[in-house]
Amino acid sequence: MSQTPTRKPAQNVLGQRLELCCSSPRTGFYRDGFCNTGPQDFGSHTVCAQVTEAFLAYTQQRGNDLSTPVPAYQFPGLKPGDRWCLCASRWQEAIRAGVAPPIVLAATHEQVLETIPLEILQEYALDSGV
Repeated sequence: MSQTPTRKPAQNVLGQRLELCCSSPRTGFYRDGFCNTGPQDFGSHTVCAQVTEAFLAYTQQRGNDLSTPVPAYQFPGLKPGDRWCLCASRWQEAIRAGVAPPIVLAATHEQVLETIPLEILQEYALDSGV
């Protein structure tokens, strides 16, 4: 009998087990509530952010309307204060635009560290982390 290899649990940017970002609305590329990623996730939905009105307006202007409900996809639309797994590149753009929402380090996937230094993430952290 061959045994299926077990996958290592996803890690957050602090080197700990990745925590839940949000289950209502259900977020994440896989809609499992976690900012997990994989080969199919070309946008790298790995930053757990608490969205703000300014960020929602900004991302809508950039062509990604996260505020409007889309019932066909069971998407209720986001409102300020909701948590959502954002694409790392969009979050970086929001930093440059001065509208980056705060993030939850414990629920932000370690892959983000390939493009964004931990020090920058910590500046926007809701949780203390280290």
